[in-house]
Order: sequence, then C-alpha cells, then structure tokens
Amino acid sequence: MYNSVMKDKFRIFAGKISASAGSATAFIGALLIIIIWALAGPVMNYSDRWQLFINSVTTIVTFLMVFLIQNTQTRDARAMQLKLDELILTNKGARESFVDLEDISDEELEQLTKEFRDLHEHVRPSQVMHKLHQKIEQEHAKRQIRKKS
Repeated sequence: MYNSVMKDKFRIFAGKISASAGSATAFIGALLIIIIWALAGPVMNYSDRWQLFINSVTTIVTFLMVFLIQNTQTRDARAMQLKLDELILTNKGARESFVDLEDISDEELEQLTKEFRDLHEHVRPSQVMHKLHQKIEQEHAKRQIRKKS
C-alpha cells in the first residue's frame, strides 16, 4: 500500500517536473541564473567559489533530471507499446506476433527491419505515397544543394 502511494506520488511529481522543465519559462529561468552568475564573476574576482557554485548546481540539477525524465519517458514508451499492441490485436489483418516486439533481440529486430525494407521495395506504392516520396526526394535534393553552397 505504502509503496503504491509513493510510486503514484513520484509519477505525478516526475510528470509535472518533466513538463515544467521543458517549458519556455524554465529555459528563461535557467538563462537568467546563468546571466546573474556571469555578472557576479567580476564581483567575486572569478574565484574558485564562484566557479564551484555553477558547477555544483548544474551537476545536481542534471543528476536529478536524468531520473525524472527517464521515468516519464519509460512510462510514455510503455503506454505507447500497449496502445500499439491493442491496435495490432484488434486489427484482423495484423500479425499478432508483433505484440511485444520490443522484447526481441537486436539481431531479430534488424532482420525484421530488413524484411520490411525488402517488402517495401517490392510493393508498388499508392499514388499518394508516390507523391509523398517525390516531395521528400525534392526536399532532400534542395538541402544537398544548400549544403554545397
């Protein structure tokens, strides 16, 4: 019971922090802290204490954010997998063996990727897909020209 309550509280906390950390407000706040720290440099004669402050703060914040962001990404990935599994299981033409595909080995995943690539090359695309592929190729060509310039 206690463990479940703690997990729920952490999930809610991690979700809120992850959403907040990715906001423009958080970015501006972090930028302001860096500006204030930089302006304090001359006042503190660019001392070791001045440098240690920003190093310590950024290390601690980064360390904690790794766990919070990993928690939310793991939950999101798990939820996405369940949604995809549900779609596979409810679609009559889909292969049910693709449920839990994330659990297969890297070698098996690479083999499936190759099979899909081969299948894609042998299937004639629809008119809409053909147009989409043309647009992508044109955009790619434009970017290559821009790179060379």
